[in-house]
Amino acid sequence: MRPLRSMGARPDPAAMSRSTHFDGQRFHNSTPSSVMPPDSARKLFREMVFGKEKRRPSSPIPVVTPTEWDTSPGRLSAIWLGHASTLIEIEGRRVLLDPVWSLRCSPTQLAGPKRLHPMPLALGELPQLDAIVISHDHYDHLDMATVVALARLQSAPFLVPLGVGAHLRHWGVAGERIVELDWDEEHAVGGLRFVATEARHFSGRGFTRNETLWGSWVIAGARRRVFYTGDTGYFPGFAEIGAQHGPFDLTLVQIGAYSPYWPDIHMTPDEAIATHVDVRGGLLLPVHWATFNLALHAWSEPVDRIWAAAQEQGIDLVVPRPGERLRADDPIPVDGWWQAIA
Repeated sequence: MRPLRSMGARPDPAAMSRSTHFDGQRFHNSTPSSVMPPDSARKLFREMVFGKEKRRPSSPIPVVTPTEWDTSPGRLSAIWLGHASTLIEIEGRRVLLDPVWSLRCSPTQLAGPKRLHPMPLALGELPQLDAIVISHDHYDHLDMATVVALARLQSAPFLVPLGVGAHLRHWGVAGERIVELDWDEEHAVGGLRFVATEARHFSGRGFTRNETLWGSWVIAGARRRVFYTGDTGYFPGFAEIGAQHGPFDLTLVQIGAYSPYWPDIHMTPDEAIATHVDVRGGLLLPVHWATFNLALHAWSEPVDRIWAAAQEQGIDLVVPRPGERLRADDPIPVDGWWQAIA
């Protein structure tokens, strides 16, 4: 039973049967994972109540409003909008990743994690998109209100992992605009090649888990390539992705919401660096931090840790403010902007 429309719809298991990662009822990671180790609930509750980590900034997070769009055929740019939502401008095409414009990432806007900063621009201010890409169906990556608005305001197709299309159809998105892919399947849009690649995570918007697939994504043009991890734990498959699809000019790597209570499904900043190296990344853009409180660490801890690790290992890192454009060929030097409000 799904009492709220925002929870979406269950996919037809028969439509998932082409996937070797589906057992007839659920999808599975190739590297086994545990969402939460046994006997963790009591310790987690205690830390939530009595923990002293600073989970909100001391003053507003600076936000930049984009005012221009890059349509140059040979260039690669990205505008991180907060959390995982990012606009990629690649070879004259525009791709929107995991768009979430709602105030809360929750089945209801009356409760749930509330954003720490506003979105840099309204949905109606977005330029014309060529593709909208979803990594999985968790509320901080797939937002009903945003999807409904994008279906009305834009004509771009939605590229999603297997099963996620059921949610979109339930919300009124036309079936011909939905492309569902299994891991290692691909689809071309406007001269770009999109490949759904593996991730180590889970899915679910209601009372069941793993009825839809999750994944990472390769976005490849004629010369430029981008890799987005989605939500994931570290696993050996990243090296295989790098060997098959890399090198990448830009990687968008999840760095926040990690915890020893769920070590297999979200990466630490050190594991994010390892993933970037495994996939043969050039410039690293950390995502999945600074927007929603989804773990027990301090809000700025992930970026402090990855900045230190990147400096130590000689990794090219960029940490833009939400809404600030980065150009892959001329990246913004890291200036530690978050430390003044941490």
